[in-house]
Amino acid sequence: MSNTNDQIWAFRSKFKYVPLEEKYAAKNPIEQFNKWMQDALKTGIGEPNAMTLATVDKKGFPDARIVLLRNVTKKGFTFFTNYRSTKGIELQNKKACLNFFWQELARQVRVVGTVTKLSARESDSYFNSRPRENQLSAWASDQSRTVNNREALEKKYLMMDKKFQNKKIPRPSYWGGYAVLPVSIEFWQGKQNRLHDRIIYIKQKSGKWKMERLSP
Repeated sequence: MSNTNDQIWAFRSKFKYVPLEEKYAAKNPIEQFNKWMQDALKTGIGEPNAMTLATVDKKGFPDARIVLLRNVTKKGFTFFTNYRSTKGIELQNKKACLNFFWQELARQVRVVGTVTKLSARESDSYFNSRPRENQLSAWASDQSRTVNNREALEKKYLMMDKKFQNKKIPRPSYWGGYAVLPVSIEFWQGKQNRLHDRIIYIKQKSGKWKMERLSP
């Protein structure tokens, strides 16, 4: 094996283990998520709201990328993107998976759910809160489409900057938010001997959540 492969083969990380026990876990997974997110925020993890968004294309191939969580409520987990991007097209099947990984805490959260678009009002509200440069990028980037070179992209950005000079930048009609409405949420707490803690919440037809422990 190469030196890199030797290092990967032998690598072992040290976990900071905090037991995840049913008797101490919140009855509602959103409450439990908020507890863990608060821990991540206090730990000073870089972008603790970063999450892997997994989708599937029309041919059944899985796809994944990192996006940023912008809100979480009883209704679900929200993020924003270009509707015409690859992920926007794949989200048309109304199903997705989210994964949060906080290495410093040896924790993961996996969310499986159905997807719905946020209202125009909600998308407008978030877009208006973004820095001007970010707003311009939403207009300049035809996300996931090929572009001749970096210069062409920068040129379009400057065109948009000139177009909206001294003006309020409106939200593009092809850009907005989604919410992943969970049907299951799994919490994973790592342990050094690999006998990890895994607790999953499964939404019942009644709307209530059922908690179960999974083997690691």
